Amino acid sequence: MSPQEVKSVMSSGLLSFPVTDFDSQGNFNAKSYAERLEWLAPFGATALFAAGGTGEFFSLTADEYPAIIKTAVDTCKGKVPIIAGAGGPTRFAIQCAQEAERAGAHGVLLLPHYLTEASQEGLAAHVEAVCKSVKFGVIIYNRGISRFTPETVAKLCERNPNLVGFKDGVGDIEAMSAMFLTMGDRLAYLGGLPTAEVYAAAYKALGTPVYSSAVFNFIPKTAIRFYEAVKNDDHATQHHLLKTFFMPYLEIRNRSAGYAVSIVKAGAKIVGHDAGPVRAPLADLKPNEIEELAALIKLVEQ
Repeated sequence: MSPQEVKSVMSSGLLSFPVTDFDSQGNFNAKSYAERLEWLAPFGATALFAAGGTGEFFSLTADEYPAIIKTAVDTCKGKVPIIAGAGGPTRFAIQCAQEAERAGAHGVLLLPHYLTEASQEGLAAHVEAVCKSVKFGVIIYNRGISRFTPETVAKLCERNPNLVGFKDGVGDIEAMSAMFLTMGDRLAYLGGLPTAEVYAAAYKALGTPVYSSAVFNFIPKTAIRFYEAVKNDDHATQHHLLKTFFMPYLEIRNRSAGYAVSIVKAGAKIVGHDAGPVRAPLADLKPNEIEELAALIKLVEQ
């Protein structure tokens, strides 16, 4: 898939990022992961992000990463495109991107470099090094300490034709408007805030109708239903699902740092697709919180 084809895929539909399966000892469980992808693939996501943020990329080793991407590519071949996560230090991000390309992934989502602050010049050098290390499409993730100005992104796009997407996880409406108005149709734009459904209608109004859904991991039919409601300006359905599921869901998610991932793994277990525990430094939901989540799932899955 060429970079422009990746851009086209990223420009419509609902995206999602499957959790990564671990066994009871916390090791990658390839069999369970493949079964998860086989279950999710037919529900209609435009692309799946393997080893993304919800896939706990930040906890994976260099040895595990290629196997995770290869499992995703092999399982979903001919069904749904796979975009691999990559991030961390520049040389490690390059290593991941190149491994993903060798494994047959269709593109890469460049996650934040973590911890240290960086200037726009430094961020640009980081992104450009990754872009020039591969031939397939690269999507940058605007989040945390990796926040890009329109001027930086414009210069990067001039020098790197395979930079084709911008995913926003900050939620600054003014900044996102400036990015869209500056770059126009040069990039595909993705909404990437945790529990993106809450922001979906606002981002659509900004010219960013595509977003990635975490809850697709355990209520894929409802996730698609909500996406269709946003696409068709069906405000009644949006408000109903926001009130009955998403806002109470956020109340649980916001109780502890890191629960944005933990609650998704809990949801997957509740619906019969257990992905195992989260890895430290994340912590799993408490039993009473799992019960609360199960009740919410029952409301929308009836």
